[in-house]
Amino acid sequence: MKLMKLLSPGKIGAMELKNRFVVPPMGTNFGTYEGEVTDDMIAYYRRRAKGGFGLIIIEVTAVDRKGKAIVNEVGLWDDSQIPGFARLMDAIHEEGAKVVVQLHHAGRQSVPSYIFGEMPEAPSKVACPMLNFVPEAMTNERVWEIIDEFGDAAVRAKKAGADGVEVHGAHGYLVAQFMSPHANKRTDEFGGDFFGRMKFPQEIFKNIRSKVGPDYPLLFRFGHDEKVNGGRTLEESVMVGRMAEEAGVDALDISIMTYASLPYMSAPPAMPHGFNQFPTKFIKEAVSIPVISVGRYEPAIAESALLNGCADFISFGRESIADPDLPAKVAEEKYDEIFPCIGCTQSCLGYLNGGGTIRCLVNPLSGLENKVDMTPAALPKKVLVAGSGPAGLAAAYLAARKGHQVILAEKTGEIGGQFRLAAVPPCKQDIATAIRAYINQCRKLGVTICLNCEVTEEFLKETNPDAVILATGGTPLHINLEGIDGANVMDAVDVLDGSKSAGNRVLVIGGGMTGVETADYLAEHNKAVTIVEMRDDIALDEASAPRFFLIPRLKEHGVGWHVGATVKKILPDGAVYEKDGEEHVLSGYDTIVLALGVRPYNPLEETVKAMGKECFVIGDAKQPGPANKATESALEAVLGIS
Repeated sequence: MKLMKLLSPGKIGAMELKNRFVVPPMGTNFGTYEGEVTDDMIAYYRRRAKGGFGLIIIEVTAVDRKGKAIVNEVGLWDDSQIPGFARLMDAIHEEGAKVVVQLHHAGRQSVPSYIFGEMPEAPSKVACPMLNFVPEAMTNERVWEIIDEFGDAAVRAKKAGADGVEVHGAHGYLVAQFMSPHANKRTDEFGGDFFGRMKFPQEIFKNIRSKVGPDYPLLFRFGHDEKVNGGRTLEESVMVGRMAEEAGVDALDISIMTYASLPYMSAPPAMPHGFNQFPTKFIKEAVSIPVISVGRYEPAIAESALLNGCADFISFGRESIADPDLPAKVAEEKYDEIFPCIGCTQSCLGYLNGGGTIRCLVNPLSGLENKVDMTPAALPKKVLVAGSGPAGLAAAYLAARKGHQVILAEKTGEIGGQFRLAAVPPCKQDIATAIRAYINQCRKLGVTICLNCEVTEEFLKETNPDAVILATGGTPLHINLEGIDGANVMDAVDVLDGSKSAGNRVLVIGGGMTGVETADYLAEHNKAVTIVEMRDDIALDEASAPRFFLIPRLKEHGVGWHVGATVKKILPDGAVYEKDGEEHVLSGYDTIVLALGVRPYNPLEETVKAMGKECFVIGDAKQPGPANKATESALEAVLGIS
């Protein structure tokens, strides 16, 4: 099926685009603290342009030193920053894409350590509910100064070679703060009713137009719903779009949320693909300029949104991190080779929020474009990969990419390991798509896949590899606990793979990711479920965005939990646990499900080393951890093959 609308050319103002694929502005933290563009940043964006995206919108670019939202946000607050941006613009243009720079001021959604020790500033002295730094209320004079800075930054972007600029009025940053009754409590010309709150963006548009001319493409990004009590909603946002068009904006870029509703920005799989498309349609129907939509799009849903009149262009945010070649693969109808975003947020938002640079669980090469050389090895080796979980799959694919002759051996009859079981609980189905993409890419690259094939010493002698990557995973952790071998006790993995069936009343021991997601699965199947967890809360190892939707879903299904509770004994119909020095009994359960974690399973390392082979132990076989660490360890192993 050819997705003709996605692949068709489009136009924003005077800017002609070769297709409807957009890389939206996403913070990468690849800049410097002083706001300079780096070689890592250039390599990252060049790779997306090379993959076929028609338009790339460069991430948050501060117009003022106090405007940064991430520690290494780039800026255009000074002429000295133009040369770095010029190199970035040239790199993107060389690969055939157009580029727009997003002009930004964080306002109250910043912290002093990001902005050179100064306090954040905002329309009013009202803190961001998430960061809780009470900002300085901007004077009227300061407001006009910032308006002028937006215009000056636009001039710098144009001098650097950008094809246009975008004003960031979304996600609760400064422009959005002025527009929102949730943040703007002013009583002067920039506050009060709709017209007062809209004066700030209107004056910014006017200032930019006066400095860059009437034909320079100007985009405006704003959220259709802030998802906070008393914030702006779709009802008012339709008029925001009309205001922007009247003020000379060439295109609208529609998003959602503020920091107080952060999970909606990097929405997990609990939100459907294309979840913003129909709210965006209401705004599109009210204006005559092009509209860009974002929100967990995959190609088929994106094509549908375009055909249904919901948008004119589609932003593929985290999908462009997972697969920079998305447009090229769509053009060639290689849909089964697309590496999908699985919505985990472990390496993109997770690393960014921790002060690091973005990466990707599914694509461990992402973010390392300037550091990792994937050209074929000068001396290809015969590489045996034992195990086909996330670590093994990634290792087989990457080793084949490096030109090695690869054998992937899986002792069961199915590819995927624990990763395959992770796709079973509600809202985790995208993981299966990632496994499928890995399998197809491995086959395309000539990987020999052996199922029902356990690696033994005899198999090692028979295949005689030069290097062995052990991705044999982990086994369920059992502790010395009375009753743990009871007939009513089973492991979470047995429940998820369907080898055992739980009764109608289930007690899950272990409230980490595996236990809680198993409970979610059982509750969806109308089981009465209770979780016992020794830590202070459940699902503490879940990423924040998936957890935001998971906990209410558990409550909706009646799942209960006891935390700070150490299980001392398993009973035929329950368990005894200790909390605060007192023992408590839980009874009346048909089934006890164990989710106590995993321990490394690595029976082959000494054998491989004794045979004189290069040996790499990766994933849970080396150290149990989240799947992003497994794929990262796979890349490290492949690069380590001598």
